[in-house]
Amino acid sequence: MDIFDVLTLIGGLCLFLFGMNIMGSALERSAGNKLENMIGKLTTGKMAGLLTGLGVTAVIQSSSATTVMVVGFVNSKLMTLKQAIHVIMGANIGTTVTAWILSLSGISGSNIFLQLLKPSSFTPVLALIGIVLFMFTKSNKKKDIGMILLGFATLMFGMETMTDAVSGLKNVPAFQELFLMFKNPILGVLAGAILTAIIQSSSASVGILQALAVTGAVSYGAAIPIIMGQNIGTCVTALISSVGTTKNAKRAALVHLSFNVIGTIICLIGFSVVRAAFAPALFDESATFAGIATAHSIFNVACTLILLPMSGWLEKLAYKLIPDAKLPEKVSELDERLLTTPAIALECALNLTRDMAKVATDALIDSVACLTSYDKSKAEAVREAEDKTDHLEDVIGSYLVKLSTKQLNETEGATASMLLKAIGDFERISDHAVNILESAEEMREKGIVFSNGAKTEMDALCAATLEIVNLSYGAFIEDNAEQANLVEPLEQVIDRMKELLRARHIDRLRIGECGIEAGFVWSDLISNMERVSDHCSNIAGCVMDTKEQTMNLHESLKHLRSDNADYRAKYAEYTQKYLSFV
Repeated sequence: MDIFDVLTLIGGLCLFLFGMNIMGSALERSAGNKLENMIGKLTTGKMAGLLTGLGVTAVIQSSSATTVMVVGFVNSKLMTLKQAIHVIMGANIGTTVTAWILSLSGISGSNIFLQLLKPSSFTPVLALIGIVLFMFTKSNKKKDIGMILLGFATLMFGMETMTDAVSGLKNVPAFQELFLMFKNPILGVLAGAILTAIIQSSSASVGILQALAVTGAVSYGAAIPIIMGQNIGTCVTALISSVGTTKNAKRAALVHLSFNVIGTIICLIGFSVVRAAFAPALFDESATFAGIATAHSIFNVACTLILLPMSGWLEKLAYKLIPDAKLPEKVSELDERLLTTPAIALECALNLTRDMAKVATDALIDSVACLTSYDKSKAEAVREAEDKTDHLEDVIGSYLVKLSTKQLNETEGATASMLLKAIGDFERISDHAVNILESAEEMREKGIVFSNGAKTEMDALCAATLEIVNLSYGAFIEDNAEQANLVEPLEQVIDRMKELLRARHIDRLRIGECGIEAGFVWSDLISNMERVSDHCSNIAGCVMDTKEQTMNLHESLKHLRSDNADYRAKYAEYTQKYLSFV
């Protein structure tokens, strides 16, 4: 083996790691919705969590990515520590899929069907299909599929390059002596842990071990301890990601480490006992691609079977090593670790926006209630809600801006844009709620009373405002375009009400039926309620635009109003309902 072989090995390793990275990223984007559904099943029990971890990791081809995701969920209180333990266990089994894919490189034989299974036979075709999809299609979904195929082809080309580069090592005595040294199980575990900690991927380190196996110098007796160590080394990524998180998130990372360390100790003891007592000939045989994949799978499944009944004990151990703090922790509403999985990050942002919508809607309802019956507790709740919506607008807005720099598909991009618009409208609704509350407080302090006619008109306007707020809230929460369509005709009726009520108020002022101070309050109230309806219209428009994957609100509203029988019918219905006093 000369310097050129070393350079070839480095190049193959780089291609291998790069291919694995881009394939994993593309798989995450492509499987975004599936990941959300899988995560949603976590609360159903121990086995559900285990299968979820297995499934997610098998899809995205990285137990490290899954564990980092889990740390983010726990940090955001989207997942309990108990749930996280089962997911982590499943992730360890899911990561073995990669080794089985890579084992295809070890297929040999003259049979035509065996030849077709070899990566060197089909990866060029996959690469061709991938580059066509990536370069010559406009659909983001097809581009992601192209990236998956290109990533897989790059990975396999890198694997074959590494295999060819190290084939010359079989005749190097120093290399053979190195792996004889690794027959010491402790050294093997350390070597596997250090290599995996450096490249932060157990799948990649297993792939490197499979490539080295082609030399014939890697026996099963040396390979098995290295595989055990690789599971410990992969914990580094989760430990790093837990820095600066809540104690529960740190516990999740610690559970990942303790699970792999305890599992390795138990299996290493069993391995040593078997070798000492029986000295099986298998341990001295040269490891193969498929043999390493099998050992990797057996080890991870065995660890899970042994420790799954002890999950409660692992949880207690984590609490023992990382005790609760005396002061309450600050919980991150949106964890930036989840940005690596845009589909899940977007779902978290959507859920928090729904919370914001609830806060703003409740604030508006409470402020309107204070007009007729002032309640100090409701007044405090309105002001607290306004502060909260201000905070949430900053948090969600910043998060969505960061998310927009990631690769989003068309649907995700439309949803992110919709949320950016919607949070501004919800925040403004809470502002108007405070304004309405201040008008109620001014009327109470100054003893301002509206005339009977003004009361009737204000009751109608309040009822219309509450209905449009509830309609837009329901449409947003349920992502219901049909309900969103009901908002615009009511908004137009409220606009008409504003003009009519203002004209009627001027008439009352002219004849002295209402005072000047009452007039100022009246004007403020109808202006604030009309603006609330405008923001509700914007929210409903965002829901409709997202369904149509367009962000041209004006065009959507124009289309709705023009020659639309349903729109005209609802407008007439709302006119009869709220303008019957005319």
